[in-house]
Amino acid sequence: MRLVADAQDLAAAYALRTCVFVEEQGVPAELERDAFDALSRHVLAVDAEGDAVATGRIAPDGRIGRLAVRADRRGRGIGEAMLRALLDAARDAGLATTYLHAQLQAMQLYARAGFVAEGPRFEEAGILHRTMRRHAGSAFAVDDMEAAVDTTVTLIASARRRLWLRTRDLDPGLFDHPDVLAALRGFSTSARGASVRILLQDPATVQRRGTPLLALAQRLPSVFELRAAVDPVDREFAGAFLVNDAGGFHVRTLGNRIDGEAATDLSGRARQLAQQFAPVWERSRACSEFRALGI
Repeated sequence: MRLVADAQDLAAAYALRTCVFVEEQGVPAELERDAFDALSRHVLAVDAEGDAVATGRIAPDGRIGRLAVRADRRGRGIGEAMLRALLDAARDAGLATTYLHAQLQAMQLYARAGFVAEGPRFEEAGILHRTMRRHAGSAFAVDDMEAAVDTTVTLIASARRRLWLRTRDLDPGLFDHPDVLAALRGFSTSARGASVRILLQDPATVQRRGTPLLALAQRLPSVFELRAAVDPVDREFAGAFLVNDAGGFHVRTLGNRIDGEAATDLSGRARQLAQQFAPVWERSRACSEFRALGI
């Protein structure tokens, strides 16, 4: 990976973009090139023979775009490496916030890098997209259920091996949302040594109501562990949080409300929350009643 520094590299980047976006995806040629090309930093990846295999750009306002990987090189992690290189370029340019318009099929790639989806789907050059944003080293507000779902999906996707969830009753509407369940299934089956520890305040309500997450946990008992708080002080805890081992979290002061504060890149605060979780987990009881349900 290297920053484009001369006309030859830039021509190679343009040629690869034309191949991927215009010829392969049918984007009109007049839309593929725009005024931001002259203002952006471009990154190029070449193979051992010097042929371009991936490219991308970052604009002065922090927008990442035109990320293209040659068809015969996909599925090898080149796209993620290119994205990391673009984020490094953003950091070097002093950009704390980056954003992009993600094609729907590429959203998982960006979520793994800490980008959070926001707003509705929209069409760009005939292809459906969503805006995704990444806040480096800062927190952001989560105001409603849609934002909570999008944030949770990113926290799961960007986790390395560990997730810690403290919740009253698995938050109906959030942890039974299809996108969140899909993210948990993907994490639990693709992350080596994956672990999801769930600490409940009100297991009786969860048992009575049931939820698809319990069925997933029952199928993957080596990944999912559920315990219930029993200490009187622990049971008085009013909040809720989800933390991952990549510096991400979503904290809610009141667990019966969905609004709160989140980050995908604040490792110090995430460690504090994980450390807060650990002793409560150790003195809590296993939820054996869920296994007895046969769900």
